[in-house]
Amino acid sequence: MQRITLAPGYEISRVIRGGWQLAGGHGDIDRTTAVEDMVAFADAGITTFDCADIYTGVEELIGQFRLRYRDLRGEEALSRIRVHTKFVPDLAVLPTISKAYVEGVIDTSLKRLNLETLDLVQFHWWAYDIPGWLETAGWLKELQDEGKIGKVSATNFDSDHIEALFEAGIPLTSLQLQYSLLDRRPEKRMVSLAQNKGFALFCYGTVAGGFLSDKWLGVTEPEHPLENRSLTKYKLIIDDIGGWDLFQALLATLRRIADRHQTDIATVASAAMLRKPGVAAVIVGARNRDHLPSNLAISDITLSQQDLAEIDGVLAQARALDGDVYTLERDRTGRHGSIMKYNLNKGPDEGRNKGE
Repeated sequence: MQRITLAPGYEISRVIRGGWQLAGGHGDIDRTTAVEDMVAFADAGITTFDCADIYTGVEELIGQFRLRYRDLRGEEALSRIRVHTKFVPDLAVLPTISKAYVEGVIDTSLKRLNLETLDLVQFHWWAYDIPGWLETAGWLKELQDEGKIGKVSATNFDSDHIEALFEAGIPLTSLQLQYSLLDRRPEKRMVSLAQNKGFALFCYGTVAGGFLSDKWLGVTEPEHPLENRSLTKYKLIIDDIGGWDLFQALLATLRRIADRHQTDIATVASAAMLRKPGVAAVIVGARNRDHLPSNLAISDITLSQQDLAEIDGVLAQARALDGDVYTLERDRTGRHGSIMKYNLNKGPDEGRNKGE
C-alpha cells in the first residue's frame, strides 16, 4: 500500500477506508466482526479510516477497533492508525451555533474514538446563506490550539470559501470532495488551489456509487426510481455529462484497461484518480473485507500513458458539470439538491445519522 506524508510526522495510506457503510440504514452490523474487518484492513496496509460524528455508531466502532488493535499489535502499530472524522453541525443548529456546541461535539468524538487528540477533523457547513461558517472554523482552530484537534480540514467546501478560510488565517491540511472520472468539477479551480495553498485532496465517489463497475457494463439504462439515493445522485451526473451511451463508452474503455492489468473496472476508476495532481488519497466504502484485495490493488496498479490517454479520449466528449465543488448539491431547489437529506432533530449525543 502506497503511503503519503501530509505534514511532518503525519503519514496516511493512499487508500482510506470509508465508514459510511457501517452507519445506520445499511443493514445490521455485527460489531465484533466489524472490528476484526478493520484489523484486517490495517494489517494489509490500509491504516487510515474515515468517519463522521453523524455516521451513527461508526466512531464508537473505530474506537473499539483502536483498542483491539493496540492489544493485538502493540502501541507502535497503533501509532500508524489515523482516524479522519468530520464535524457536521445540524442544519437547524447553524443559525445559533456556538463554540460550546462545537466543543461538545468534538468532546463526544474524542470519547467515542478513545483519543486524547483527534487526528484530523473535516468541517462541513450545509448552507452558505446561513452565516457563521467562518467563525465556526475559527473555533475549530482554537480547539486545535488547545490540543483537542490535530489537524483542521474541510469537506465539500467550494473554491471561494476555501480561499476565504486561508485568508482568515485558518490553513487546512486537506479537503474531502467528490472527484471521479465522471465528476471533474474540482479541475476547474480546486486542484490548482490545493497545489497553491498546499492542502491535500481526498476523493470520495471514485466509483460513482457503484456505477463505475463491471456490474453496469452493457446494461440497459435504468429507470427511476433507482435502488438508493447514492445511485440517484450519480445517475444525474451521468445524465448531465452526456448520457448513458457516453457512460457505456467509458465503461468499455475501462474494461479494456482492466483486462491489461488483470483487474476490474472499479479498481481502474479509483487508480486513475490517484494519478490526478493534488490527490493524496481515495476513500473506498466497505461494509466488510470482501473487497479488500481490490482495495489494495488500487495503489498497486501503474496505469500507462496509453491507458490514461484512452480514458481522456472518451471524457473529451463529456459536457462539463455546472458550478464548483458541491455547488449542484447545495442548490436545494435543483435536481441534485432535491435528493439531499438533512437530519435536523438529533444532537451528537443521540447519534446523528449521515446528513448528506
